[in-house]
Amino acid sequence: MSSTTTLPAAAAGTFDIGGDLRVNRLGYGTMQLTGHGVWGEPDDHDGAVAVLRRAVELGVNLIDTADAYGPFVTDALIREALYPYASGVAIATKVGFTRQGPNEWTPVGRPEYLRQQTELNLRNLGIDRIDLLQLHRIDSTVPLEDQIGEIKKLQDEGKVRHIGLSEVTVDQIEAARAVAEIASVQNMFNLTNRKAEEVLNYAEANGIAFIPWFPLATGKLAGDGSPLAKISAEHGSTPSQLALAWLLRRSPVILPIPGTSSVAHVEDNIAAAAIELSDDEYATLDEVGK
Repeated sequence: MSSTTTLPAAAAGTFDIGGDLRVNRLGYGTMQLTGHGVWGEPDDHDGAVAVLRRAVELGVNLIDTADAYGPFVTDALIREALYPYASGVAIATKVGFTRQGPNEWTPVGRPEYLRQQTELNLRNLGIDRIDLLQLHRIDSTVPLEDQIGEIKKLQDEGKVRHIGLSEVTVDQIEAARAVAEIASVQNMFNLTNRKAEEVLNYAEANGIAFIPWFPLATGKLAGDGSPLAKISAEHGSTPSQLALAWLLRRSPVILPIPGTSSVAHVEDNIAAAAIELSDDEYATLDEVGK
């Protein structure tokens, strides 16, 4: 890939995951590239491939996926669209969920399962090392130190570069950090849902990347006459773009990964990297979104 300094996704600046994995702060999440209920193949296979290629063309160099998406559907799409991977493109994936059908998710954190899924991610993505391997969910039936410990073994073997967590509390992050270095946390967080604010603040204080999933939610704030609609009109942007701009302004450790199955929407999302909110606009959005 050419220098990202001139590409749209670079406008939001960069972050060094784990201190050494530099990515543009606006990434792309692949969950919406599967079939209904995050199950099976997409309705438009070629369109999904085109979305991935367009995202990278526009400077996205953090691609978030998971073996549970499909399952393994998004891994195959990423490999088809982007292999051989351009220098600087980082792939973050996750292990720890099993799938029984559309919208069905069951955490499994047995060490042998986490190892098996990591090996399958490596094979299906066509890579020798995973840039960021995230524990998709903590399995309450397995000691956390065993789950993180197995991923740490994979890291020590050179198969994983950095380790992340998903949907965790501050106490769980600290427990995991007693076993391995934690480079990222992926929790739901957006303009209208800030339940993970304590986790975000902890991540910022400790230099941990915070990857908010479901980042585009605006709820009723996008209705006619709302402050979000008013500011959107003034910027000539969409409410979703402002929701991303708010996230990028909220903390320097935030790395949004908006997902879509549309090339037009991925272009719109990435354009949000260039939106600069004034202090008053940010304060207004911050207040109305609470």
